[in-house]
Amino acid sequence: MDLKTQKLLTAFEEKAHALGFDGVRITAADSIPEAGERLRHFLDKGYEGSMGWMAETADRRSSPQALWPEVSSVIMLAMNYGPGNAPHEHPLAHLADKTTGGISVYARHRDYHDVIKGRLKELASFLVSRSGGDVKVFVDTAPVMEKPLGEAAGLGWQGKHTNLVSRELGSWFFLGAIFTTLDLPLSGAERDHCGSCRTCLDSCPTNAFPAPYQLDARRCISYLTIEHPGPIPHEFRKAIGNRIYGCDDCLAACPWNKFAEAAREAKLIARKELINPQLADLLSLDDASFRKLFSGSPIKRIGRGKFLRNVLIAAGNSGEPALIEKVDALLADEDPLVRSTAVWAFRQLSAQEDFQNRKTTALRVETDESVRSEWLHAQI
Repeated sequence: MDLKTQKLLTAFEEKAHALGFDGVRITAADSIPEAGERLRHFLDKGYEGSMGWMAETADRRSSPQALWPEVSSVIMLAMNYGPGNAPHEHPLAHLADKTTGGISVYARHRDYHDVIKGRLKELASFLVSRSGGDVKVFVDTAPVMEKPLGEAAGLGWQGKHTNLVSRELGSWFFLGAIFTTLDLPLSGAERDHCGSCRTCLDSCPTNAFPAPYQLDARRCISYLTIEHPGPIPHEFRKAIGNRIYGCDDCLAACPWNKFAEAAREAKLIARKELINPQLADLLSLDDASFRKLFSGSPIKRIGRGKFLRNVLIAAGNSGEPALIEKVDALLADEDPLVRSTAVWAFRQLSAQEDFQNRKTTALRVETDESVRSEWLHAQI
């Protein structure tokens, strides 16, 4: 590497750190030749569930050049979002109190897309001003294989739970990518450090890993509570417990997180009201209060209906009689998805006689088939 390039990369890394990034590595645009085949295997198995966009964009997703033929190098960046060290901030603290709901650590603060994309654009402009060339920036919303690229660049390795793991950051970091036409020196790939450990696989409540390094999204609680569009399949409702947005079990189980540190970016530090919120409060959310509570949060994107579906699953699993009144009120909600899930939650919490009385009354007026089906087939 010549002195000019060395000075450029040093200045770039200093700028990246000043903008809140915790890792900067570079890989070649053609460094993940096996990614397309792995993606096809995933799709052939139907593991993507209802995420049809994955198949629609598979060709462009298979390699950076398929998305942008002019790209030569890919700069991969990591931004830490690790939880705080207080006991109540632990990713799985909610499991000890079933009257609360668990929100995945990444969603307890501002939407990371909003935080990272602006920083990436500033960093890309800095690169162009110093060295020329053309650039494109990506944060999780384009058909880019960020995790294989992150591994090839040396930010970490894809663990058996399929997420990227870093020896410095553990599991808690976001990825961003800058594609550039510049031919930059490569950082070198990271090797797999999982060894014989399978703690992440064994921690999954729904057995979403058919094999190490493979994920069946259709069984994953993160998929079920965020991407899945309709009623959550009955076979997973008990296992979901009180996880109301995403799931961190496999990440939290990883031993490499002993090296993780709390986020230093202020916009990624958890909001107090999103750490293990009370289910009773969430069950009372109307559309306006939902939007207000989750303003600037990724949770807002799934909408009130899907979110209350998740909260009602948690309420049904809580065993808390004090929640029956709030669940009962949602049996008359305007959204059929909310009503149908409220039926299940009401059945879990109410006495048999009370359920039968409500069922008789509801079936006289209910016209939605999904809701009627829940009334007719509800079981403990």
